[in-house]
Amino acid sequence: MTDPRLFAALEGLVARHARDGHVPLIGVAGAQGSGKTTLARAAAARLGAAQFSLDDVYLDRAARGELARTVHPLFATRGPPLTHDLGLMARTAVELRAAGPGARTLLPAFDKRADGPVAPAEQPRFAGRPAAILIDGWCLGATPQAEAELVAPINALEREQDPDGVWRHRVNAALAGDYAAAFDAFDAILFLAAPTFEVVLDWRCEQEAALLGTTPAALPAADRARIAGFVLGFERLTRSMLAGGVHAATVVALDRDRAVTSVLS
Repeated sequence: MTDPRLFAALEGLVARHARDGHVPLIGVAGAQGSGKTTLARAAAARLGAAQFSLDDVYLDRAARGELARTVHPLFATRGPPLTHDLGLMARTAVELRAAGPGARTLLPAFDKRADGPVAPAEQPRFAGRPAAILIDGWCLGATPQAEAELVAPINALEREQDPDGVWRHRVNAALAGDYAAAFDAFDAILFLAAPTFEVVLDWRCEQEAALLGTTPAALPAADRARIAGFVLGFERLTRSMLAGGVHAATVVALDRDRAVTSVLS
């Protein structure tokens, strides 16, 4: 069950920014497995809000392949800044804000198995005019790092696959450019702060185990190793956000069991 304090914090942001003729756009940020999508979906159902995720506006495999060819091979992997269609996110928000009572607005959706957007005929639609727009995403509100912080690799992935720093510098430039502009369009962002980066692997393994219908303890070692390698691509920015590198109106601190320990606004 979602902690009532999470609903109160998120719904408080919606109420703070609601006014005649304006549909609040609120972000929910947090590391993988922090519960941001669960919270956003549950709050949307309570409020009559539209909800989708940053994961729903990924670039498809071909577009990321072009980035991998022309910029850096690591951009073939979904997740980091530059791998999202920010224009689609912005256009959807505009359409939802313009929606009338009889509207049926297409919401973005991404098929991770097919590695591409869901066909329009199969996309979800939001009926009517939303009370708010809730978008969740792991890096919403993230701010760029200082140049000095980019010099040294922080993990095996960066040492082995980005030794010259091209990938991390391009991610950082995106955060200072198009992503900063996209984040500025939000009325407010709520950040679910993990206690440490180290819990993210456990949280991600819990998600994987649930999908497989097993327990985290029974997750095969090979699967845990694969997930650990994947999580490395999120480490730099996640650590930066946990250290304060995020613009958020409300920060909710979580413990390793995702229980709320504090709410700061």
